Amino acid sequence: MTPPPEIRRLRARREFLFVRQGAKAARPTVMVEARRRPDGAWIGAGFTATKKIGNAVTRNRCRRRLREAARALLPRFGEAGVDYVFVARSQTADAAWARLLDDIESALLSVRAVLDESHGGRPRRTRTPSSAPKTAPKKAID
Repeated sequence: MTPPPEIRRLRARREFLFVRQGAKAARPTVMVEARRRPDGAWIGAGFTATKKIGNAVTRNRCRRRLREAARALLPRFGEAGVDYVFVARSQTADAAWARLLDDIESALLSVRAVLDESHGGRPRRTRTPSSAPKTAPKKAID
C-alpha cells in the first residue's frame, strides 16, 4: 500500500491567487477552492478567514479547526498535484465538529468532480446563444 501524499502549506499570496481561479465548492461552514498544479507530487493546503468572520481570536480558531479537518480528510479525499484553499465562513467557529467534517468532505468530493471534468480546475468557456457575439443585420440590396 502506498503512503498518502505529503501535505504542504500554501503561504504566499500568489499561491492563493492561483487556486482562486480554479474550482469552488461552498458549504454552510466552509468554502473549498482547488486547482491542479503542473507538478503532481504533493497536496497543497492553504487556510484563510476574513475579518467578516470576527475578531482575531475567532479567525484563528476557524483556521485551527480547518487545519485539523484538512489534516484528517485530505489524505483520503485530496489528490496529489492539487492545491486546496479552505475559506472559513461565519458558521465555521461554532459548527459541530461532525458537521464541519461532513461539509469539508462533501466540498472536497464536489471540487474533485469538477477538476476531473474540467482538466485542471479552470472551467472551459463555452458559448451560449446569449453570449454569442451579436452582429449587425445585413442590409438588403435592392
